[in-house]
Amino acid sequence: MEVLTKYVKFEETIKGSRFLSELIPCSSQAQAREILKAQKAKYADATHVVHAFITGNGAEVKGMSDDGEPSGTAGRPALDVLSGRGCTNLILTITRWFGGTLLGTGGLVKAYGNGAKGVIAAANEEGAFQPLVAKRAFTFNADYSLLKPIKNLMESGNFHFWNVKEDFGTEVTLTGEIQADEYETFASKLKDLSNGKINL
Repeated sequence: MEVLTKYVKFEETIKGSRFLSELIPCSSQAQAREILKAQKAKYADATHVVHAFITGNGAEVKGMSDDGEPSGTAGRPALDVLSGRGCTNLILTITRWFGGTLLGTGGLVKAYGNGAKGVIAAANEEGAFQPLVAKRAFTFNADYSLLKPIKNLMESGNFHFWNVKEDFGTEVTLTGEIQADEYETFASKLKDLSNGKINL
């Protein structure tokens, strides 16, 4: 399973209709709704803003919409392409500006499917996908005298962290996320350097 790490776009014109396909990193259904709302506002002059999204570590949350195109001709083919790629945490919007020629249901399925394939190919080319890393949250308090050794441990290069925050009160509180398969080793090292005072 891979995740999208950056914005990617792909554009084509079919029988006068302009199709703009955009892949945007997205970590939840709520965020997908916000992105879609922003896209619709940004492209208020467009005929349709079709979307498909996948989120969750196991790609378990999925959604799509035809946005006024005939049922099953737009969102479904786009979602099928995303599902086939084995990716998660992204939303695809395909914005169409109608060019005057009706494409028919078969033509629409092909156009939206190709838009999804085109932007996925562009993302592959740009190296926009990275393997999904399972993370585990942590929180612990430590005496100020332990802050330097803890920082040395965290900066040793043996661990991968995200969103680390320090709060200074009577003790220092550290919160963040660590790569899940490194959690137990990190917990053990913390316990050792604090003589058993820090337990994750």
